[in-house]
Amino acid sequence: MKHWNEGLDSSNRNDLTSSADEVDVLWSVSAFDQLDANSLYALLVARVAVFVVEQHCAYQELDGLDSAALHLTGRLANGDLVALARILPPGTRFGEPSIGRVLTLPPMRGTGLGRILMQRAIEVCRQHWPELPIRLSAQQHLEGFYGSLGFVTTSEPYDEDGIQHIDMRRAARTT
Repeated sequence: MKHWNEGLDSSNRNDLTSSADEVDVLWSVSAFDQLDANSLYALLVARVAVFVVEQHCAYQELDGLDSAALHLTGRLANGDLVALARILPPGTRFGEPSIGRVLTLPPMRGTGLGRILMQRAIEVCRQHWPELPIRLSAQQHLEGFYGSLGFVTTSEPYDEDGIQHIDMRRAARTT
């Protein structure tokens, strides 16, 4: 299995990523024990590459919550991982279900794939916990993005591992 950055350099980015609508992304939702070793490794490599290395943030990325999570992943037809999010059930980190570890890998940024990823993550939460609101701890600079998806800021900015964050909440679906 290829690592997230193999074969996706800037020379072929335009061919691959005109927009998320034009790229065939295969989505899957897996519990931790459903992930094979290669899939788990690719997911962890991507998270460390983005959240630790790219963002220059030395912190304990592997926090012990992955085994309780649903892992939403998006892959290209060739198997390359391009997007992921971690969905935690209520009572794991917060009282509500939460979405975190949200990322699109560099070759796919700016294509709209992040919005599609979040829409899918919200739908997974709605399928599993339809009566509950959804929570996230967002990097503050993404407040507008998450706000456009129905999340409302519920806290003042706070420092988390050297990056300003805010808590946000999306209301439960009403019938």
